[in-house]
Amino acid sequence: MIIDLPRTTTSEVSKRMLKARKDFGVITLGRVMTLVIDATGTDVEDVIDTANVASREHPCRIIVISPHDGDDDCLHAEIRLGGDAGASEVIVLRPSAVQVEHGDTLVMPLLLPDVPIVAWWPGDVPENAAGTGIGRMASRRITDSKTAADAAATLRSLASAYQPGDTDLAWTRVTRWRALLASALEQVEDQKVVRARLHGDTGSPSILLLGAWLTRALGCDYQASYEDNVRGLQSIVLETESGEISISRPDQENATLSQPGQPDHTMALPPRSLGDCLAEELRRLDDDPVYGGALAQFAKEA
Repeated sequence: MIIDLPRTTTSEVSKRMLKARKDFGVITLGRVMTLVIDATGTDVEDVIDTANVASREHPCRIIVISPHDGDDDCLHAEIRLGGDAGASEVIVLRPSAVQVEHGDTLVMPLLLPDVPIVAWWPGDVPENAAGTGIGRMASRRITDSKTAADAAATLRSLASAYQPGDTDLAWTRVTRWRALLASALEQVEDQKVVRARLHGDTGSPSILLLGAWLTRALGCDYQASYEDNVRGLQSIVLETESGEISISRPDQENATLSQPGQPDHTMALPPRSLGDCLAEELRRLDDDPVYGGALAQFAKEA
């Protein structure tokens, strides 16, 4: 069910939400957070679809801010409930260019009481997420440097403004790779890594963050190579005195793990969807110091 509210106010949107609960039996019991999304410059429907996927694991109220193109200085809104909102309730706010500068004021009357607030920027990465209106309210702030034209410059900007609670989906995309590497390294006698080699898609911020993490965690140098016609990370090789530990995913679906003195192992390792990555980040509402360390290491090297 979609309720359109043209030329409205956030107070009226809140009242209409209450009326919808009475009229249609919609409840908010079990909502574990409020997810506030700055969808400026992105496809709103794609953003909502992704958030709805994540909401099936984390029932929440989703508030989407997407400025309208008109010259009129007014707020349009819509409320999505039931099948149009996944396991959540979705409020889409379409403010004017003037109103969008005060996003915190817009969403404040619509926040669920006594639950955490998470902010997500699926499009342009803000220079200082924690310093924005919605960023100041949120305990977790999620950006996505994959959308940036210059990944290295964006990561440097994120590092310079980093605050506990910040994270980036470029880091989330390599969670399984990091876990596999850590597990593989524990199974070899010689854990001293001389060099790491990474290969993947051109301009990948995930590769830059992963390389910085390996340098910080293992004290080794890393080399990165890129290819335009692959998607995501394709391979990692850790060079040790006793041989190479490698994870290779040439078909971008299945990975082969090779270790010195052991038979190869093949496992499923498909690229992660955006909804899967968002759901992972919504599982934790505390700081991610490992991401912060990798970001700081990258800035130090840069």
